[in-house]
Amino acid sequence: MNVYNPLFNEENILQDTRFAEAINLFNSGEWYLAHDLFEEIWHETNGLPRITIQGILQIAVAQVHLESNNIKGAMILYGEGLGRLKRPDSPHLGLNIKNLCEIVELRLHSLQHQNNVKELAVPVIIKNIN
Repeated sequence: MNVYNPLFNEENILQDTRFAEAINLFNSGEWYLAHDLFEEIWHETNGLPRITIQGILQIAVAQVHLESNNIKGAMILYGEGLGRLKRPDSPHLGLNIKNLCEIVELRLHSLQHQNNVKELAVPVIIKNIN
């Protein structure tokens, strides 16, 4: 079991191999495994990066809910994840959060109007190029 590490900040996250692995799992549609790894990192993180990590892991769980046909659960978690990722003080952690939010917003809007999301893009995490 990992213990909360008050020194695990944004720089540490970006250097942690688990972060890259979690992104790869997310982008491969391995939603539950991605959630587990992001949650592990989240438990070890302090400060504002926690908000971003939690938002991403909530979107992964929303996808798990969709796979189980739990539309209400997916909508709730999409909304909560978006709320965290769109906060002005939420760090981007070197990721294109705007693109992720746009995809999730379209999916959430579609679900709210009882439309099928299967034709829509699935959430992906794109790294920003510096």
